[in-house]
Amino acid sequence: MVRIVSALLGVCVVFISATASSNALDELNRFYSDVSTFGADFEQVVLDENLNRVEESSGHMWISRPGKFRWDYEPPLEQQIVSDGERVWVYDIELEQVTVRRLDDALGRTPAILLAGRGNLDQSYVIEDRGLVGQVEWVALIPRETDSNFSEIQLGFEKSELRLLQLADQLGQITRIVFSNNEVNSTLMATLFDYAPPPGVDVIDDSF
Repeated sequence: MVRIVSALLGVCVVFISATASSNALDELNRFYSDVSTFGADFEQVVLDENLNRVEESSGHMWISRPGKFRWDYEPPLEQQIVSDGERVWVYDIELEQVTVRRLDDALGRTPAILLAGRGNLDQSYVIEDRGLVGQVEWVALIPRETDSNFSEIQLGFEKSELRLLQLADQLGQITRIVFSNNEVNSTLMATLFDYAPPPGVDVIDDSF
């Protein structure tokens, strides 16, 4: 579950200050400067250091700047992760348990610092244009801090739309998320990011 949550937080949107000029970085800047809401279906795969699939999941996600997001995972790894901009709820449906944390605490010093338009990417990451591979423009974010949970984050854009996210951790595992049916700047109901734990579940509240 921790690996899934970290990967999810890592994809959430920010405003960036990258100054380099190239096609991939232009796509990145355009996406983050022009997009206020984003929704998509997703398929997520976790690969081990030998590129063997160890976990697969799918669902739908929504993001609203600043700091609001919702990821609904479908069975068999059914899970909900919701942020209202201040707190994050993680509902593990199989365990019937909800964990609540403050947003800043949940981010920590992981790629989740990309969340909610906070921070300066130039200060936290080395940003590299990886160029065009097939039809996808790739850009990489390499953490400047050596104790980051991830060694590299890659975002892939196709026709100015975010299509892929890859996160490589320090153990050699790769989390790959593929987006489809993107909805950009659509009107989202504010209640989408409200959350109340279902009756009868255990609630671990670390948000104080």
